[in-house]
Amino acid sequence: MPDKRIALVTGANQGVGLQVAKELVANGVTVLVGSRNSERGDAAAKEIGAGAIALQLDVTDRVSIADAAERIRDEFGRLDLLVQNAAISNTRKGNLSLQEYGQISRASNASLDEVRAVWETNVFGVLAVYQAMLPLLRESSAARIVNVSSAVGSLTSNADPAYPFHPMFGPVYPASKAALNAITLAMMVELESTGIKVNMVSPGFTKTNLNGYAGTQSVEEGSREVVRVALLGPDGPTGTFTRWENVTIPW
Repeated sequence: MPDKRIALVTGANQGVGLQVAKELVANGVTVLVGSRNSERGDAAAKEIGAGAIALQLDVTDRVSIADAAERIRDEFGRLDLLVQNAAISNTRKGNLSLQEYGQISRASNASLDEVRAVWETNVFGVLAVYQAMLPLLRESSAARIVNVSSAVGSLTSNADPAYPFHPMFGPVYPASKAALNAITLAMMVELESTGIKVNMVSPGFTKTNLNGYAGTQSVEEGSREVVRVALLGPDGPTGTFTRWENVTIPW
C-alpha cells in the first residue's frame, strides 16, 4: 500500500481551512493542521480526529515557518500537498458594515498600516511558506500547491464597471488577492518545467469569520472546489484559477 499523502493546510483551525482539512482526512490524506495559535490548532485536530496533526504555523513569523518545515522534514521527509488558505480581510472593520468599511478603505484614505498587515499575511506570508516548503514538495513524486484566492482579486473582472464587486475594489483585501494571484503566477512560471502543479481557487463568498459571517454560502460549498483541486491526481491540470469545476476566473 502506498504511503498516505501528506498535506499542510494553513489557517486550518476555522472556516474554509478547517473544512478542507476535514475533507482531505476523510479522503485518506494525513493533514497537518496549520494554526497560528497552537491551542486552537490542537482543538481543530482533535475535532477532525485520526489523520489530523496540529502544527503551529504563523505565516507572518519566519521562525515559526522554519520550525514547521523542519518538523515536517523530520517526521515525514516530504510534503505532497500545500494548501495556502491562511488569510485576513482587515484589521479595523470592527462593527462597521461592509459598505461603511468600504468608505474608509478607498485608495485615498486606506490605512497604510492596515494594508501592510493584510498583505503581510495574504501575500508575503504565502510567498514565505512557499519558499520554506518547496524543498519538501520537491521530495514528493506528485506534489501540488493550491493557493486559496478570491474573485475579488481578479483585475479583469474588477475593471468592468458592471462587475458586482467593482465598487468595493480597494487596496486592502481585494488588492492583496490581486497581488497573491501575481505571486502565484510567479510560482507557476518557476515550476512549469517541474512535476509540481500549482492551482488557484476562489471559495466564493462563504460564511466565515473573514467577512463577519456575511457570506452567502456554507463552508461546505466554499470548500468544495479547494478540495476537488487538492485531490487532483498527477495528471490533473496546473496553472488554473477556478471557482467550480470548469468555471474559470479571469486573471
